[in-house]
Amino acid sequence: MTRKTGLEDYYVIRGSKKLRFGYTTGSCAAAASKAAVRMLLTGREESEVELMTPKGILLTLQLEEISLTAEQAICAVRKDSGDDPDTTNGILVFATVQKTDRPGIYVDGGTGVGRVTLPGLKQPVGEAAINPVPRAMILREAEQCASELDYDGGLSIVISVPEGEEIARRTFNPRLGIVGGISILGTSGIVEPMSEKALVDSIQVEMKQHFAQGEEYMLVTPGNYGENYLRNHMDLPFEKNIKCSNYVGETIDMAIDMGVKGILFVAHIGKFVKVAAGIMNTHSHSADGRLEILAANSIRAGGSLSCARRILDAMTTDEALTILKEEGVLAATMEIIMDKIQFYLDHRSYEQILLGAVVFSDVHGYLGRTRDADRLIKAISGKGE
Repeated sequence: MTRKTGLEDYYVIRGSKKLRFGYTTGSCAAAASKAAVRMLLTGREESEVELMTPKGILLTLQLEEISLTAEQAICAVRKDSGDDPDTTNGILVFATVQKTDRPGIYVDGGTGVGRVTLPGLKQPVGEAAINPVPRAMILREAEQCASELDYDGGLSIVISVPEGEEIARRTFNPRLGIVGGISILGTSGIVEPMSEKALVDSIQVEMKQHFAQGEEYMLVTPGNYGENYLRNHMDLPFEKNIKCSNYVGETIDMAIDMGVKGILFVAHIGKFVKVAAGIMNTHSHSADGRLEILAANSIRAGGSLSCARRILDAMTTDEALTILKEEGVLAATMEIIMDKIQFYLDHRSYEQILLGAVVFSDVHGYLGRTRDADRLIKAISGKGE
């Protein structure tokens, strides 16, 4: 029989699907800590624990991998991300609790919990990557248990995630200077199925971290194609690269708000041709029009109507570029596309910061750069704006 967690009535509707809520690694850590403290101080094993989350939802979570001696208590809570596509779904988050001679309650990270190595994050350099809200949840639960059980001695709480180091390779952590594992996260304690806001927030965290290190000009790629081109074909510091996914407009907005002076986008034509029509969210679910944009601008460049029709019948952007090349208007079309990209980038920012793009294709290579790209390249490479 499936045990109830308290989330059975919490969900969102996306399209025609009902998507379940889940709970964060922070909730797992706090719940495991509460249970381990209680077991250590009472000397009795427990099978489940209740946790009130910052969102106001009371969770009832099962305990696993219980170990109890006179010296320490260990237990784990299994992460359930609901229907959110989360790389940490199903992992065990452990808490190891021991009594200490020094007063107070101390929280640290163990195996699989990352450690901060660069400034600009919410934790100081050298601290375990346990975010402020989860840390406060852990301390609150431990303090309440100690008070209820009349214990006024010290406690050491170590949070560990055996799978954390492997999972961290698939997260933003290595890019943020968090080494050795995942972060213990969550501001509400509850995971709602992934929203655009969550993705944009992760971009903002990375941008803040770069800005805190003195980078006033940002180097941004939408995804892996841009990263690979940047690494293999451009003489720019790859470690400064930030991924913006499909959120071109939001990335510009956040940069302006932060005080960034400029952004250079290095992007595949398949995404950035959309920007030439003012499309600032390049996800195909939001808008497409790639072939229509190329067809219209091929006519502006002097191409024939038959060329435009062939482009509209193409299956991919690279196939459309091949048609432009065969018709002898690839360079002229790309020049117009670059002008349009520059126009709409400036329009989004109201020309408050310097913006530019280098655009390429995996098949056709370098395609062009916008008007201000060279100035940005110089600024990012440290050769002056």
